[in-house]
Amino acid sequence: MCHPAWRQALIAAQRLLDLARLRRVRDRIDREFARPLDVEALARDAGMPPGQLARQFREAYGQSPYAYLTARRVEHAMVLLRHGDHAPGELRLAVGCPSTAALVTRFTELAGMPPGVYRRRAAAGGAGLPWRVTAPGASSSRNEEARRVLRG
Repeated sequence: MCHPAWRQALIAAQRLLDLARLRRVRDRIDREFARPLDVEALARDAGMPPGQLARQFREAYGQSPYAYLTARRVEHAMVLLRHGDHAPGELRLAVGCPSTAALVTRFTELAGMPPGVYRRRAAAGGAGLPWRVTAPGASSSRNEEARRVLRG
């Protein structure tokens, strides 16, 4: 049996190690958002089960790893649309989205308008356009989206 203070110190040390792993996962998402990433691969590389990663990531950053990845992809799509005339298919490949429909859906959800409207408004001067994703929790997981669809 160990001393209660030692136990608390061990718990605190483990918490710091977990936060460091979560930071590495977040940094990897920031660096590699254009590559195919999924929670299972991120969890495997972080050395933790996918459910634990998702739960701890949400506790630390306020959204699931998938929602964070989607937000990074949409923000990069916003940058590309402000600085060029990209077709939806090119945009999808540049940001690593699995399909054009998924990109358009997530972009519309997080930016408040479809990519085509965003591109036209950016070409017209871009006054009032969002530069960042403003509602990161809006699509926190595919399960939540499925529940919303089922509710009607």
